[in-house]
Amino acid sequence: MPETEPIDSLDRQLREAAPYIDDDGFTRKVLQQLPVRRQPQSFRAVVLIGITLLACLVAYVLSDGARSLIRDLLRVATLSPLALLLLALGAGILVTALGVMAAISKNHELQS
Repeated sequence: MPETEPIDSLDRQLREAAPYIDDDGFTRKVLQQLPVRRQPQSFRAVVLIGITLLACLVAYVLSDGARSLIRDLLRVATLSPLALLLLALGAGILVTALGVMAAISKNHELQS
């Protein structure tokens, strides 16, 4: 790719231009004293996925096999086009407002 060639060339030039400065083993000693990087905790992921699946199963059983969900979907399907438009518009405004609030909150966090 022609776009990466100048970057690769610049990277190579910078690496060649910076000679290694002997620090009498200081870097090696510091790296040896750093804590060992822990491996990702796959057990935690398995537990979280298991609990999520269990919660989904409980919700399915408590909703009487999703009959209430199907009934509500049929009720929405019988709404007039104007009602569907207003429902979609309201949902879009709600999601947009939540996104703006989250962005403002994050902005205040970063400025603090």
